[in-house]
Amino acid sequence: MGEVGRLPVALRGDGRRWSTVPAERSVLGVVHNITSATRLLDLLSVFENDERVQVFFSCTGSSALDEGTGAFLTAHGMLHLPWSEAVSRSFDIAVATSRGGDLDRLRCPVVFAPHGAGYNKRLGREGGAFGLTDEWLVHEGRLIPAALALSHTEQLDRLAEGCPRALPIAQVVGDPVLDQLSAGRAFRAVYREALGLLPGQRLVVVSSTWGHGSVLGSPRTGILRRALAELPADEFRVLAAVHPNAWYGHGAWQIRTWLASLVDAGLVLPAPETEVWKAALCAADFLIGDHGSLTLYGVALGVPCLLGAFRDPVVAPESPMRRLRGLVPGITGTRPLSAQLAHAADTQRDDGELAALRRSVTSEPGKSAALVRRLLYSRLSLPEPPYPAATRAVPVPSVPSPRAGRLPHLPATLVSTAVNQGGRDPEISLRRFPAALQQAPHDHLAAAHLTADPDDPDRRWPRSAEVLLLPHTRYPYPDAVRWSDFAARFPGCALIAVEETGHGCTVLLGDDTRLRAHWADRPAWASFDAAASAVHAWTRASPAEIRTQDALRLGIHAGEGLPPALVDVVPLR
Repeated sequence: MGEVGRLPVALRGDGRRWSTVPAERSVLGVVHNITSATRLLDLLSVFENDERVQVFFSCTGSSALDEGTGAFLTAHGMLHLPWSEAVSRSFDIAVATSRGGDLDRLRCPVVFAPHGAGYNKRLGREGGAFGLTDEWLVHEGRLIPAALALSHTEQLDRLAEGCPRALPIAQVVGDPVLDQLSAGRAFRAVYREALGLLPGQRLVVVSSTWGHGSVLGSPRTGILRRALAELPADEFRVLAAVHPNAWYGHGAWQIRTWLASLVDAGLVLPAPETEVWKAALCAADFLIGDHGSLTLYGVALGVPCLLGAFRDPVVAPESPMRRLRGLVPGITGTRPLSAQLAHAADTQRDDGELAALRRSVTSEPGKSAALVRRLLYSRLSLPEPPYPAATRAVPVPSVPSPRAGRLPHLPATLVSTAVNQGGRDPEISLRRFPAALQQAPHDHLAAAHLTADPDDPDRRWPRSAEVLLLPHTRYPYPDAVRWSDFAARFPGCALIAVEETGHGCTVLLGDDTRLRAHWADRPAWASFDAAASAVHAWTRASPAEIRTQDALRLGIHAGEGLPPALVDVVPLR
């Protein structure tokens, strides 16, 4: 975390000589791990633009899950010093968002704050909430904090039971993260675009805290895999918000390796030290969560929610999280996931008990920046800046494509289709699912066909595919492609589609029929492989008619909420 002989300039004996800005007060941010560090940044943002305050950071070394913490501090330019130095020096105040480490050794007033959505965790010998009992607030008969920040008045009752002597130092300051998220909802469209969502697509955020009983720690439920396997890929995007303790407890490489097949199937997996999860909650249409704070934040925002896992023993009694457990349904294996999400959206919007739960996350909505600033400046005996305290905006995320760095081939896809021939133009209902994640036959795969890239390194897919997809980057001359070039190698193939400019394609059938499919009306989701699947569905439904018509217009519907598409199919003589 640092070297004893290399103290920050401002802490050296000759610091005044070498410092550029002569700060009047010093603040120590006490870091337990990356989770506590990110919450510190939320709180300490109230010192932005104030050159009177210099902030230092130090890691207690008390977390079993502090891998990556030093790199996080360095990457964010957070001036840090060894814990041995931090406890030997005087600061004007310290701010701690965790209770780990020998905080009693600090030689300055300490402000305690939660590192999540209030106080919902149960940890240690006592039965109360972590952070609200004698076990975490008292050392050898002495109260450790000089001030205790609460997010809601309901926590005063629990504090009175767990550590009554702390009541005089408790202050309700609201929740800065929920204020951020609430303000960020106005920029929902901005965040959705940055996350790569197309018009009409719906975002499912799957949140996993750390430890046994979390979404990621309950492999038998396979929630992430199920969401990607079962929800139509054109209609839904799935983002996993994984707790930093899970990432760094196992190692980022390991997490990415375990989830590699899901990322290949389209999972958005942002790095844990970023604030992408905040933008994702602002952009979300649905949330699948567990007993982590992110679930409570999502519910507080009104995002329709299902529980993918929940570990009851670690949740504090009488806490909002405990109430959430009884109000949000768990995912069942007996109904399609899309139907369960739709039911949550229909029933939770006007649920009175859920509305009351949302109000239990903060009792000072929109006021946290002002209240936190007032608390910290009063402890510093420093007048507040003359400008109003403002809620910090949720940053616009920068998220790489799920397939960034991967071999540029089209993943194998199972396409479920239905043909409606009742109108003037045939209409094709089309739903696409990643083939690699399907573990057993399901209703959503009725009448499905397999599409694959003929050059896919996993040879099982092109060998079994009914539709072969030839991308323009590797097959730039559609007229040069012949059925005979592929028939012997792929005997199960019924249609070959060669991509053309404009996202259309040339279609080859087994009897040497050649068709051109080009978009008459192409929404953003439509691609040449969607056109190929639509033509394949029509040829199966009307094998003779497609060859006798001069031209044909197909309407394609890829999912609820997505705009329909029109593709014209013309024979090539």
